[in-house]
Amino acid sequence: MRSIPAPGIRFLRSFPRDSWYRGLILLLTFLCYTSYHLSRKPISIVKSELHYNCSLRGANPHNDSNSTTWCDWKPFDQDNYKELFGALDNAFLVAYAIGMYISGIFGERLPLRYYLSGGMLLSGLFTALFGLGYYWQIHQLWYFVIIQVCNGLVQTTGWPSVVTCVGNWFGKGKRGLIMGIWNSHTSVGNILGSLIAGAWVSQAWGLSFIVPGIIIAVMGVICFLFLIEYPEDVECSPPLHHASSEEKGLEAEHSISDGSLNVSNHSRENIIVPVESTKESTEGPEAISFFAALRIPGVVEFSFCLLFAKLVSYTFLYWLPLYIVNVAHFSAKKAGDMSTLFDVGGIIGGILAGLISDYTGGRATTCCVMLILAAPMLFLYNYIGQNGLATSIVMLIICGGLVNGPYALITTAVSADLGTHECLQGNAKALSTVTAIIDGTGSVGAALGPLLAGLISQSGWDNVFYMLITADILACLLLSRLMYKEIRGWCGCYARKRGFCMKLTHPVTLDTK
Repeated sequence: MRSIPAPGIRFLRSFPRDSWYRGLILLLTFLCYTSYHLSRKPISIVKSELHYNCSLRGANPHNDSNSTTWCDWKPFDQDNYKELFGALDNAFLVAYAIGMYISGIFGERLPLRYYLSGGMLLSGLFTALFGLGYYWQIHQLWYFVIIQVCNGLVQTTGWPSVVTCVGNWFGKGKRGLIMGIWNSHTSVGNILGSLIAGAWVSQAWGLSFIVPGIIIAVMGVICFLFLIEYPEDVECSPPLHHASSEEKGLEAEHSISDGSLNVSNHSRENIIVPVESTKESTEGPEAISFFAALRIPGVVEFSFCLLFAKLVSYTFLYWLPLYIVNVAHFSAKKAGDMSTLFDVGGIIGGILAGLISDYTGGRATTCCVMLILAAPMLFLYNYIGQNGLATSIVMLIICGGLVNGPYALITTAVSADLGTHECLQGNAKALSTVTAIIDGTGSVGAALGPLLAGLISQSGWDNVFYMLITADILACLLLSRLMYKEIRGWCGCYARKRGFCMKLTHPVTLDTK
């Protein structure tokens, strides 16, 4: 007599085959992009060690001088060290922004598995080369700038590839929530990068780069071995990106009978979406052009909104540890650990933004509300954030959630929505290009933020926070048209529902008479 399978095996069998593959892709892409951000974070932790107030460490043990720069790493021992740090940040971020526009085009035309794994191996190489400057005793600024430029270019392979892969596997139904949880890889990577870099920053800062470089290279090998680009490649069913034509036709019919059309989803040109076979959707259509992607409704607005949202987020990413060292007078390691709380808030904010936008159907409105709330929170953090440890912890988590929530939503669910927009008529070859345009434009803001912070901080940290608050408000204003459209759609939908219910109830009362 055959024995009954163990409870654990029965539990595993309860999940369909497709769910296992989707879970694998979600986990693998999560780990891949976690390693990307893990390898970007060390520079912000090491800054406070490259230029340190050496008087806190006593006199120079070599010549008994009272110099406050004897322990600094040349050339960052000069008074203009903030500008030099800004140059390093900008070298990476400008290269990243320029490369992102090109990366999306390549991502649509090359196998994602080769493209992503190759980019991860090269990212590991350049990250490790930065750290090797410590052991090779390199003190020339040009070496570090060149490494940052090369690293910025190869890191553009990551985001369009992972978003495209996840978009290929998951439909629109719970995309906001799923991608909100999945997008926590950004914050998880920042947290791990801070902890790993902080472990060696005071002893041998070169290891703060070499270890993350090895981690991302190893993940590149794992990606090469296991990544699956399309569900059809392993005979899984593809996701449903939009409602069927019949459902749309019925909804449109109800709207027309009530005398109005839903402005967001039910325009005449969107009532019928061609139903194509699986193979046609993945192999037949040609990759969309850059300018055709710009014409997709919403791409331009969300791209420029992300520019300002990412300006704020990346200023915190690169300058928060140094701000904490200067204002709260913590050690480099303690400041790095404290800065991870901003990323903890980012995880919570990304999940909440995805959940709320799924429930309401309003991506733009969700972003606007969080951006409006973020502005006063940034002002409060600057003025009361260092009044005590508990206050600092709470304010960092709140600011992280409100700043990174819209950033996470736009770069994930919004990008996937627009890359599979109904006007594309089932063409799946637009997702990488749309993602690259949105994130590439955002990366311009990511480059400007740390650069401006380095320049403005000379006149005081208060002015840096005023700049961040202004950027937040501008990001919100750029989505005002889309938010108005969503609200008008909700009002119209509510009015149609009331009218439809009245049409149903009146005939029934007549029949009973």
